[in-house]
Amino acid sequence: MAVRAYYEPAANGVERLPTELQMFHASPLVMRAAHWHAQVEVNFIVRGWANYRMSGHEIRFNAGDMALFWGGRPHYLNDASDDLVYAGGHLPLVHFFRLRLPQNVQAKLMQGATLVTRATDAADALNFARWNDYARSGDPMKAGMAVDELLLRIERVRFDPYDLLPGPVSVASAIEGIDHHSSPIVVRICDFIADNFREDIDSSDIASAADIHPKYAMGVFKKSTGMTLNDYVNLMRLSYAQALLMQEDVNVLQVAMDSGFGSLSAFNKSFRKIAGMSPTDFRRDVRCRPSAPRVMRAHSTGSVN
Repeated sequence: MAVRAYYEPAANGVERLPTELQMFHASPLVMRAAHWHAQVEVNFIVRGWANYRMSGHEIRFNAGDMALFWGGRPHYLNDASDDLVYAGGHLPLVHFFRLRLPQNVQAKLMQGATLVTRATDAADALNFARWNDYARSGDPMKAGMAVDELLLRIERVRFDPYDLLPGPVSVASAIEGIDHHSSPIVVRICDFIADNFREDIDSSDIASAADIHPKYAMGVFKKSTGMTLNDYVNLMRLSYAQALLMQEDVNVLQVAMDSGFGSLSAFNKSFRKIAGMSPTDFRRDVRCRPSAPRVMRAHSTGSVN
């Protein structure tokens, strides 16, 4: 029996750019353990099936399914068909909150739900392949078009049947929850955090940048994302630190400082809370894992869930 290859984080670059859209079109490897990243994940199953474990439950996506879920909660691909090909992207929150989706749907996604729609067609397979090519082309205009077209495709989800798992959602009741006032505020907040998360910032700095009162900033962000401002800033910092720890000959203290943490103890505490291990153990675990053959077909060069 052939030995099954597994996804190795050291070979992956998704988490290195937590504020930028990353596209993929791949035959992914099953993962050994959960990971997390500070983006909303979009998956379209081109062929085969994929089984995920996330937020205390498991979900199987089949060919033709399109799904969205918040990558900030630990999740992983724990089983898949041998012929699996999936496409999609890792969408920073600053783009996610520009989407014209019902507000309570956005909030439920941030709190751990997974949106799944089967209302897809052959055009989706072609479009996801093109968006991946455009995003990787090095042409800023093509990359911008990939972002714009992907966002419009996601927005169309609201007009067709979809599920929020675990548990169904009524599209009619979801539409009633739209809040056209808070979403632009959350966008301004996410913009500021994306540009400044490695600096010494707090809720007052964030609120000032969004031109609102700190208590209102904290309330509207919590309502929209299910997270506190501090939790989100920490997640951005930890995603950035995770990428730095994958590099050779890095110093944990320097990673902590470069990622925006004021001390090594604060870094260790936050990292352990999310990753379930210390930064030192994470770095050792990544380096000690044996290399595995990459099974990447279609257009991908390494972006895996």
